[in-house]
Amino acid sequence: MSHETNALAQIHRQIMWNRLIAVVEEQAQIMIRTAFSTTVREAGDLSAGIFDLRGRMMAQAVTGTPGHVNSMAESVGHFLNKFPAATMRPGDHYITNDPWLGTGHLHDLTVVTPAFHGRKIVGLLANTAHVIDIGGLGMGPEGRSVYEEGLYIPIVKCFDQSKPNETFFDFIRAGSRLPVELEGDIYSLCACNDAGAKRLVEMMDEFEMTDLDPLAQFIFDSSRRATLAEIARLPGGTYDGEIYSDGYEEPVRLAASMRIAADGIEVDFAGTSGLSSRGINVPPAYCRAYSCFGIKCVVAPEIPNNWASLEPFRMKIPDGCILNAPRPYPVSVRHVIGHLLPDLMMGCLHQAVPQRVTAEGASALWNPPLRGGGSISGQGRGNKPVIADFEIITFNSGGTGARPTRDGLNATAFPSGVRTMPVEATENVAPVVLWRKELKPDSGGAGRSRGGVGQIMEIATKGDLEFAVNASFDRIANAPKGRDGGLNGAVGRVAQKSGAVLRTKGFQVIPDGERLILELPGGAGMGDPAERDPLLVARDVRDGLVSRENARLLYKVALTDTCAVDQAETARMRLPG
Repeated sequence: MSHETNALAQIHRQIMWNRLIAVVEEQAQIMIRTAFSTTVREAGDLSAGIFDLRGRMMAQAVTGTPGHVNSMAESVGHFLNKFPAATMRPGDHYITNDPWLGTGHLHDLTVVTPAFHGRKIVGLLANTAHVIDIGGLGMGPEGRSVYEEGLYIPIVKCFDQSKPNETFFDFIRAGSRLPVELEGDIYSLCACNDAGAKRLVEMMDEFEMTDLDPLAQFIFDSSRRATLAEIARLPGGTYDGEIYSDGYEEPVRLAASMRIAADGIEVDFAGTSGLSSRGINVPPAYCRAYSCFGIKCVVAPEIPNNWASLEPFRMKIPDGCILNAPRPYPVSVRHVIGHLLPDLMMGCLHQAVPQRVTAEGASALWNPPLRGGGSISGQGRGNKPVIADFEIITFNSGGTGARPTRDGLNATAFPSGVRTMPVEATENVAPVVLWRKELKPDSGGAGRSRGGVGQIMEIATKGDLEFAVNASFDRIANAPKGRDGGLNGAVGRVAQKSGAVLRTKGFQVIPDGERLILELPGGAGMGDPAERDPLLVARDVRDGLVSRENARLLYKVALTDTCAVDQAETARMRLPG
């Protein structure tokens, strides 16, 4: 009987876990449906989760980015330090965009909301979303301190027992170029937490739960045990790696020494470059977020992401390095560096489990903030028209690195996982035209598995009028590197249509009659290109992903006029020596 009761309890807990995932996913989907910013409703640059009263993340929504999710996992504890759970009331909502207490830069808003079962607080709902404008210089690397980068919101109460804090909203509206969108996004974040709290309480009623502690303990014990079991399967030892970013003033070296032991994995970033005077610096929580993600993708991808499954991964980030930026260093485009961290982690793990990692990819998103109107071009005159005022961010991606047995993904965001924004969505909310958006041939690194290809974009305003781009691009001087004999992916390029090359980082004006050309990097290859199946090479040539010249030169594959494989010539070309 005892065994049957135990078994039944296990089934109940598993059902409750599944319901918890449904609650947080509904929380995220409501945010997407109600958000004003295209960064949220189109790209899905957000996170949502449920926390216990100690600020430990129990579950996260499937929809969301690792940088938001894993930083948010630390953030809730900071909220509790300022507003203890015992002081919270139904209808309260708390907010911050503090890069060191939230998710790494001012454009990310984090909202925490208590959930009450009757009169008793039982848990916390939290979310994060990237908004388009928070004032200041706008999203870009040009700031020399965080105070130049936009409105700085400490942890404050934005709703007090369901009543809006009007003073807070007055400040928010006054400080943004897009006041309606910003205020609407905050209401959206609070509404989705309210919906999550409602569903959580319904679940507790259904299972006759008085608090979340037993379920939280089950989740944490199971997750920690499973994570440590996966770590135990790895060959112990210390593995070193490095990767380079183009940087701003100079190239940036990211170095890591990973020690795998029975009780966890520790990464020491000694040897990493120092701080930048511009906004590519990374707050430590964001470094931990993407480093943990890169490790977890390889070591324990099937284990739910929560406080306990992240706990065995520990980071030592030296003071004074670019991955441990102190306040008030500028951090607006911390993703440029942070998105390289999973590739760095995989470079270490490749020495331990080479069959489980990918080659390097484009990694850092290419999400250019675009701005136009009077602030760029001045007042319009009869002989000089000026585009209507606008501010927009588009999310775009290069190719991912090849996998051991499969090709990389074309024009797909990794590690962020955000969706590429549809052209129509961008053109619908701003006077811009995307004249070209196409895959870039030969940009994927050659290999037994090919790297994902990048893309080419041609962007202008209506009437080809003047506008500005706040560039924050990488992988232009430092190509994604191949593994096991695979070749590097293609580097990126930023230029005007006339051919004039632009800086890869910084605020620049595209004059009347010009267009912005972006060539996004490709992912690197894995394995010897001469070992690639000739039929796959022929398919890539037919699809326009690989040229005939590279099929012959890099893959040693000869094709007929109809793009069929010339078997005899291919065999001759692939002979040793």
